[in-house]
Amino acid sequence: MRRTSFANWPCSVARTMDLLGDWWTPLVLREAFYGIRRFDEFQQGLGIARNTLSDRLRRLVDEGLLEKRAYQADPVRYDYLLTEKGRDFFGVIAAMTRWGDRWLADEAGPPITLHHDRCGQDTDAEVVCAACGEPLTAEDTDMRMGPGYPAKLAKRPDVVQRFAR
Repeated sequence: MRRTSFANWPCSVARTMDLLGDWWTPLVLREAFYGIRRFDEFQQGLGIARNTLSDRLRRLVDEGLLEKRAYQADPVRYDYLLTEKGRDFFGVIAAMTRWGDRWLADEAGPPITLHHDRCGQDTDAEVVCAACGEPLTAEDTDMRMGPGYPAKLAKRPDVVQRFAR
């Protein structure tokens, strides 16, 4: 059964979900942020089937979030390293962590704490306006068509209505 692709949708959320594809992909990236680099370490830490892990690592390499670098020649074995594109995904992981800590943590508290090395403090992720530094909330933020929104869709009544709210 072929799943629907969101890769060409005029929505960065849909495109990101298309890239992620399933729940394993963000967990593989999370492990990479923990410093995991080798196939067996990913497999052991996640308890993921080897064929599933191979598929996710291949996709992350193909999409440019991870780089494959040989560390052994015979047999060839690879480290999987975060690229700039992959490291930039950290904000997504941090935002998901904050949401999960707020809404899903039990009475004992969050299972993981983010520690900001530069200031020496434990912290949470916060999404802020790049222009003024104030927190972005749904209540004070509108979504508008950007320059990359397809012109042929921009005139559809349902789209016009969506962005008129």
